[in-house]
Amino acid sequence: MPKVKKLSIVDIAKQLNISKTTISFILNNRAQEKRISEELVQKVQNFVKEVGYKPNPIAKSLRTGKTKTIGLMVENIADPFFAAIARHIENKANKNGYKIIYCSTDNDTQKTKALLSMFREQNVDGYIISPPVGVEEEIKSLIESHLPIVCFDRHLHDVKTDYIEVDNEASTLKATQYLIDQGFKDIAFITFASTQTQMQGRLKGYQEAVKKNSLPSYIKEVKFNPDEMVVIESILDFLKKHKNLDAVIFGALQAGTSGLKAIKKWAPKRLADLGIISFDDCDVFELFSPSISAIAQPIDQIAEYAIDLLLKRLNNINTSKERKNIIIHTELILRDSSTKNASK
Repeated sequence: MPKVKKLSIVDIAKQLNISKTTISFILNNRAQEKRISEELVQKVQNFVKEVGYKPNPIAKSLRTGKTKTIGLMVENIADPFFAAIARHIENKANKNGYKIIYCSTDNDTQKTKALLSMFREQNVDGYIISPPVGVEEEIKSLIESHLPIVCFDRHLHDVKTDYIEVDNEASTLKATQYLIDQGFKDIAFITFASTQTQMQGRLKGYQEAVKKNSLPSYIKEVKFNPDEMVVIESILDFLKKHKNLDAVIFGALQAGTSGLKAIKKWAPKRLADLGIISFDDCDVFELFSPSISAIAQPIDQIAEYAIDLLLKRLNNINTSKERKNIIIHTELILRDSSTKNASK
């Protein structure tokens, strides 16, 4: 069977006896701007529909300098927090004519550098990134090339980008103070070892609260490991060394889920009297017994701000060279685990 040749704008122009420039204006929604008659527009649109013409995206990108694609780089696309944000961003981008290319950095600096290079070779129009530490020079290079970048969840020190974050420090300060007000006095903060801005902010909030109330500080920074059992064992060792603890705040969702498993291995009955709050909420916490209190991040709001800001940068709408740093409030969701002497 002979191969059917794909129609081009030149072919359409010849068959309709209309200039290819006029055809291009109509297909790129610029007919009104160029004062092309509605009758001619309708003629072209009917013909295009009849023959099933679809524009060549590569040729179009060469003409416009845009690929209508956005690079979305997150720590782990399988993580519920990042997956929910990615879905929201994809929906909004699609409605605005953009496609999303996803990838996970795994907080690996070298992997992230390679991914940034790949995105740059593919000429993505803009970037939404939750960056690991160590890619500062690569981000600066993108900025110098006038490529719009929006960071979320965390930002890089000494690199001026737009970014969206929650009030990490204030959130853990509030959560720790709540436990103190409930009568807990030996409160631990268990988190992943990280120099990232969001993790440092959460740690600082805890430290401020215990210092302000003249209480002892118990901090465990776990080195992240993809093998959850390694994380659980590390938390378990810490709990065994500090049997006097009466409350725990977890600095991240994975720290929280691993930490609950460690507590069950250490002393299952302690779940009934330990005060527990985890940063990030998930369905499992509500179903857990006792139900686990959490600092919930407004996922839809974070995603909406990130994609809206990038789209404005891409389309030069009401934007200035001044970078926007947006801080959003979290919600402390109180359940059974944060009430002292509650029947759990």
